[in-house]
Order: sequence, then C-alpha cells, then structure tokens
Amino acid sequence: MRIPKPLRSLAPAQRRRLTLLAVVRILATLLGLVALYYLAPLHQLEEMSVPISASLSVALLVLAGAVAWQVLSISRADYPAVRAVEALSVTTPLFLLLFAAAYYILAQDDPANFSSHTLTRTDTLYFTVSTFTTVGFGDITATSEAAHLIVTVQILLDLLVLGLGFRLFFGAVRTGQGRLPDTATDAPS
Repeated sequence: MRIPKPLRSLAPAQRRRLTLLAVVRILATLLGLVALYYLAPLHQLEEMSVPISASLSVALLVLAGAVAWQVLSISRADYPAVRAVEALSVTTPLFLLLFAAAYYILAQDDPANFSSHTLTRTDTLYFTVSTFTTVGFGDITATSEAAHLIVTVQILLDLLVLGLGFRLFFGAVRTGQGRLPDTATDAPS
C-alpha cells in the first residue's frame, strides 16, 4: 500500500501537474453535465406523464448517492483537499442542473407556471442560478403553486448545500488528512 505524501511536500512541478489534472477533470465533467442538460430528452418525461415531483425526487436521490460517493472518495484520496475541490466543482453544478431540468419540464408542461411563458433550457438554468445565489432578478418568477413549491424546495436545499454540504466535504478532507503519516495539511499554500 502506497502512503501518500502531503501536498506541501510535493515538488512544485508535481503540484502543478496535480492541479492541472484536477482542473482538466473538473472542466471535462462540467462540459459533460452541461451537454447532458442541453441534449437530454426532457420532453419525454412530460409526454410520459411522469409527475415532476417523482422526477425531481429520483434526481435528488441520485444526487445524494453521488454526494455520499464523493465524501467516501475524498476521505480515501491521496490528496483529500484537491479531491474535495473537484467534488464541490461537480456536485454543485449537478444540483443546479437538476433543478434547471425540473423547471424546464414544469415550464413545458404549463407555460403559466412562470411569468415568462417561453422558457428555454438556458432561461431555466438562469432562473435556477439566480435563485441559488439569492439574486432573484425578478424577470422570471414562479406563478403557480407547483412552481412555488419546487422553488421553495430548491431554496431550502440551497441552504443545506451551502451549509451542510461544504461541512460534509471538508470533514471528509480532515478524515483523509488523518490518514497521512505527517500531520501537515494538504491544503494549497
């Protein structure tokens, strides 16, 4: 079994390589997620009359499984802090894209669910991000009870993602760092 060295003990060239690989993995995953969002046949869920609550519940369960896997991966990683940055860079956009997809399906199901009656995938992504950041420009608003309920769920989960999610990932970093022979942190200096 190979015992990892703390990130600070790596030569500068090794740290740059590790950072570059992490950035490439993050960008590739983000591009894949965004492409999936724009290419996924979301209209088929509407045509099959799958309730939006069921679709969103399944998607959030998949997200919870992905988060659990990420936490385990962080705690077992050779460089837990680097792995945590990768995990956050993937799970947060995935969370946002899941809600954007739900809003898109809701808008396609009944355009009266939102104030802007012709919402595209880009519009619903914009609405999701503005809700997540609590900016809420007001140019797109939820108007139906179903849309209000889903926005409320997103806002509550936003708070959980921001509070509990970050704490969970960084707790996994501490666990992973505890495996290192030297107690030095692997956080970049």
